[in-house]
Amino acid sequence: MKIAVRSLVTALLATGLVQISAAQMMGMGMRPPSLAGVFTPVVGSGASYEMLQKNGQKTSLDITIVDKESGGYWMEMSMQMPEGNGSSRRPMGGTSYAKELLLRQGDDLVIQRIIVQMPGRPPMDMSSMPHAIQSKESKADIRANAQNLGTESITTPAGTFSCQHWRDPKNNDDYWISDKVSPWQLVKMTSADKNTVTLTKLITGAKSHITGTPVSMQEMMKGMGQ
Repeated sequence: MKIAVRSLVTALLATGLVQISAAQMMGMGMRPPSLAGVFTPVVGSGASYEMLQKNGQKTSLDITIVDKESGGYWMEMSMQMPEGNGSSRRPMGGTSYAKELLLRQGDDLVIQRIIVQMPGRPPMDMSSMPHAIQSKESKADIRANAQNLGTESITTPAGTFSCQHWRDPKNNDDYWISDKVSPWQLVKMTSADKNTVTLTKLITGAKSHITGTPVSMQEMMKGMGQ
């Protein structure tokens, strides 16, 4: 699975309102990091991660399962926005949220809907925007195309986990997964370019942070006089 962070940032960029802030938020220009794992959703459960770049910059990310609908699961992601000047392109700092309705079709996950809420703004339904979702499909299980390197004990701020170590031979990314973690079983990830993602906390009792009735992107822009 490589859409969790990417689709959040792509949706934010697609609004045209956070072109600078989204890039700064990820600290990687227009190339947000990808996460992968084994999709095992449990409503109310999730995980917090710290993403560390090789230059030392850190970003936190929460991923939770907040609901079920029509045979799919609503997965919500939250990320801290940098401080700005309050203009349309530089919103004030705060937490941005995005949730996707994911439906499993065989080995694939398909995004049915995506809703984004930025600090100080009502939620926006991005589902009809052609560029809001960068990849409409992704694999639900990374193990199908990865090498099994055995079992290893991994210690993180969330505790010590007995993990399966998998390597993607295409890009040499390494993943440590445990069935004690939801929704992606991901405990740790290291990329070939030395960026890392590490589990910091397990989340229980998760509820959606997106409040209010979502409006379409067209309605939002009309209300802003654009």
